[in-house]
Amino acid sequence: MTDSPRIRDALPDDAAPLSRLKLACFRETFLEDFAIPYPPADLAIFEAECYAPGPVAAELAAPSHRSWVIEGDGGALLGYAHVGPCKLPHPEVKPGDRELYQLYLRRSAQGGGLGRRLLDHALAFLDAQGGPIWLGVWSGNARAQAVYARRGFAVVGEYQFRVGNWRDDERIMRRDPA
Repeated sequence: MTDSPRIRDALPDDAAPLSRLKLACFRETFLEDFAIPYPPADLAIFEAECYAPGPVAAELAAPSHRSWVIEGDGGALLGYAHVGPCKLPHPEVKPGDRELYQLYLRRSAQGGGLGRRLLDHALAFLDAQGGPIWLGVWSGNARAQAVYARRGFAVVGEYQFRVGNWRDDERIMRRDPA
């Protein structure tokens, strides 16, 4: 009998496996699915700055951040969400506003409702903090934008997300408190 995947807080001991998960999800999404032609040098810089164990451990240790993982059979990490203070370049962002930085599932874990469960979990936490919830989403990811729109998010701006020296066009989305 197998256990069903569960959402739990990411722990300091998760830094190395979460680092591998984040890197795998990024590559599956942006290199394989969307085939963005990042220059190798820019990709290497970005992956080292964002997905190496050190930066992931720092995120887990930051008291203003929160991360959750979906743990499957045998402890394998299938997905994650990461939230914290809003850092998006929008003139209406105020101190205390929160941001959904990342929410990803391995491709093999998609389609069974785990993403919806993880999003519900992250949004419940953010809603409890009060104020608007912000997120940035790649302009070419219409599916994610539609998911967020169904959850009450609206596009309120644009910016460029740095991947090394490469720039991805991003949409800024916000959901105001009910």
